[in-house]
Amino acid sequence: MSTVVDAISQLLNIPGALDRMISQEGGENKGAGNIPADILETPKEYIFHLDVPGLSKSDIQVAVEGENTLVVKSNGKRKREDGNEEEGCKYLRLERKKTPQKLMRKFRLPENCNVSAITAKCENGVLTVVVEKLPPQPKSKTIEVSIS
Repeated sequence: MSTVVDAISQLLNIPGALDRMISQEGGENKGAGNIPADILETPKEYIFHLDVPGLSKSDIQVAVEGENTLVVKSNGKRKREDGNEEEGCKYLRLERKKTPQKLMRKFRLPENCNVSAITAKCENGVLTVVVEKLPPQPKSKTIEVSIS
């Protein structure tokens, strides 16, 4: 009975396996905020959507470390609207101020990624990074040799 439960548990943990394949690597992120991300796989590319509210494109760096680690980071500061400095005006709540200013996220890319063809754009607080896939390797063809 426990083997059936284990098998079902493994099947239900497929998203966890995908997270490990395209995962955040730890270690260097200490003290940096984690950037929420959605990852979409299409037949031709991987598309990463990352929330970066309040940051402009000049605040964000996208790079590839090693051969297959996509790194998205920001040392930029989120801008707070200080507009009303009139007498008698004050903030009643400042929650966004506590949002981390240093952000970093690392993703280990699959082997079929073309790291030379990565594009990124930042619009409306969402960073979109597109990583093209390499064309599939041609499968070897076995030719039957006839002996006469």
